[in-house]
Amino acid sequence: MEREDKFIHALKRRGYEVSLFHTGAEAAAYLDGAIDGRSVGFGDSETMLSMGLYDLLAAHNEVHDPMHRPEGESFRETAKKTLLTDVFLTSLNAMAETGELVNIDGTGNRVAGSLFGHEKVYFVVSLNKLCPTLEDAIFRARNVAAPRNAARHGFRNPCAVRGDRCYDCSAKDRICNALVVHYRKMRGIQMEVVLIREELGL
Repeated sequence: MEREDKFIHALKRRGYEVSLFHTGAEAAAYLDGAIDGRSVGFGDSETMLSMGLYDLLAAHNEVHDPMHRPEGESFRETAKKTLLTDVFLTSLNAMAETGELVNIDGTGNRVAGSLFGHEKVYFVVSLNKLCPTLEDAIFRARNVAAPRNAARHGFRNPCAVRGDRCYDCSAKDRICNALVVHYRKMRGIQMEVVLIREELGL
């Protein structure tokens, strides 16, 4: 608990709102109540997929999610719509106990949506992604989360095939083309970190 408390304090010092839940279901219920009648964009997230957030929010919001795109609509078309919404939700690949948030992206829609243009951004993330330092968080993003995500997509990148580390490859399906470190909350946007004790995501 002391580790959690220090991390939450570090996030608040960096300008973030913070909420903490025991389970993904509790976090999903909170977000379902907090977001109503809005346009909502989703970043690709196994955490949010496992929470059933799309179905909950789509019942009373206009939700754009590349993982639930309409028939005949391309990934790019849906992903562009997510960048123009009132609210954006995504997860994180890693977090540092000192308060930095880390994401790796191959296409750019997830990190782009977390940086600009929305009224509010929610980072929905389980505490199993918490690392002692920023260097450890970057290592986790590159060498743990990225290989797992590449494997999830069925890519044949070296990291996915071998499942051990980043090879800084030049594969056409490389999913770690950009690494973003959020040092503090972005100006002009509300940002909330929704922390979950239950282990979710990759």
